Amino acid sequence: MERFAIRGHICYSEDKNKIRTTEHGYAVCENGKCLGVFEALPEEWKGIPCVDYGEKLIIPGLVDLHVHAPQYTFRGLGMDMELIDWLNTHTFPEEEKYQNTEYAQKAYSIFIDDLLHSSTTRACVFATCHKEATLWLMEKMEEAGLAGYVGKVNMDRNSPEGLCEKSTERSAKDTEEWLLASAGLSNVRPILTPRFIPTCSEELMERLSELQKKYRLPAQSHLSENLSEIEWVRELCPEATCYGDAYRLHGLFGGDCPTVMAHCVYSNAEEIQMMKEQGVFIAHCPESNANLASGIAPARKYLDQGLKMGLGTDVAAGTSLSMFRAMAAAIQCSKLRWRIQDESLAPLTVEEVFYLATKGGGEFFGKVGSLEPGYEFDAVVIDDGMLRHARKLSPKERLERLIYLAEDRQIQAKYIKGKQVLPI
Repeated sequence: MERFAIRGHICYSEDKNKIRTTEHGYAVCENGKCLGVFEALPEEWKGIPCVDYGEKLIIPGLVDLHVHAPQYTFRGLGMDMELIDWLNTHTFPEEEKYQNTEYAQKAYSIFIDDLLHSSTTRACVFATCHKEATLWLMEKMEEAGLAGYVGKVNMDRNSPEGLCEKSTERSAKDTEEWLLASAGLSNVRPILTPRFIPTCSEELMERLSELQKKYRLPAQSHLSENLSEIEWVRELCPEATCYGDAYRLHGLFGGDCPTVMAHCVYSNAEEIQMMKEQGVFIAHCPESNANLASGIAPARKYLDQGLKMGLGTDVAAGTSLSMFRAMAAAIQCSKLRWRIQDESLAPLTVEEVFYLATKGGGEFFGKVGSLEPGYEFDAVVIDDGMLRHARKLSPKERLERLIYLAEDRQIQAKYIKGKQVLPI
């Protein structure tokens, strides 16, 4: 039995309305699970190893429900385009390069190192359609101590020649070979990843559904991000009652297939109800939706109606791996939607976005995203001492400031499943 504690100013969510703080508190870990947060160590634990981080903040590791690893190299480019033009001009030409293993390893090494040194401890990652490069990404993430899901992308229609897989059969075969090759990994697991309905034929979706049932896999994709994309799906899948139904018809929309869908900017009432009934997770990506002029998702509506939801950086439509930036953008975009578009949907609060970035998104991975008893011990220690100020701030005020300043560069330590991965 391995038990230890870390001490500092601790902040974590119990629910979406409250951030619990404990000054100079102890978070106790046993065999990778959190035993809880204490103002003082119980008498029987006073001899356990303890790292005292002094005045630093301790928060649960943050959860990125949607990020594209191969796009990290061109973040900040093409932000004057909308989705489809941006994909054709920047994304697809870049992802074609990942058939070159040497290039893929160089680019992914940078992504992994920066993700390791961020506040993120769990992520749902899109790779490319190249199985060798995707497997390498997973193996190196595992070696770094990171945890999450990584998907080999599937696309067999309406795609550039260099990315369009040769046939439905080849796409399914490569996917299954990749699944089997990644079977030895424990922290970084595979997730089925049809890029989105326009690039995946009905036949391919059926083959992926067969793999889902055979290996009991989760799935991730994109949903109702852009108006022209939605119209394209309507033309391609006239039998579907809504965009989400195009996934549901193939068994890849929640239920027995744990699913996370990015964006949901324009989900209609039918689609919302379908997501709620099927337990589909929404990855709310506000910075990306703003950069590509897609719109502002009604996050308040989803939260109030009890849908499962977390936040995503959506690099490279989002410009940074910082989940603090994602939290700030979620608040700011919700304020704009409230003021300009729909005054019935109140802006998100600091408490709510912190919940989404931790416990809300963490639920996709199980008991992840909190420092409550029984949760996997993911924790980040942050030194905000470089932000000079004259007034005395409470731990919650310090956390709020970090969110709005998107300031998480000073990571002092990072724990994933009870294992310290930073400093190394």
